[in-house]
Amino acid sequence: MQAHAYVAIVTVVALLVYLWTVIVVGAARRASGIKAPAMTGDPRLERALRVQANTLEWLPMFLPGLWLCHLFWLAQDQSGVITAAIGLVWIVGRIFYGLGYMADPSKRELGFVIQFLASMALVLGALAGAVMALWVR
Repeated sequence: MQAHAYVAIVTVVALLVYLWTVIVVGAARRASGIKAPAMTGDPRLERALRVQANTLEWLPMFLPGLWLCHLFWLAQDQSGVITAAIGLVWIVGRIFYGLGYMADPSKRELGFVIQFLASMALVLGALAGAVMALWVR
């Protein structure tokens, strides 16, 4: 189990980042006075909703990629530190994305690129590990 601890911690932190986006939406709703189910009418609320939705849209790519990459490369990275570090890069990218988008939607690109590259590294790493596992018997 210790081999999975770092990746598990990154998983929980990623979920906490998502929870942060939920809290930001709630705060924006309270500040704007816009009650659910309405989702428009205040730019801050609309930006908060987009940050939350975009984070949720990326979690299904990130989380399986993180764990599959970790599991297929466990023999080489027994502690999971490398995979966890890539996961932390994803988290940093999501935070940059969220803060940038909330300040000005045109400032979201850096965070998006960071998390995109981290996601691709994990997904392609998982794919490479799975293919290699078929050849190494």
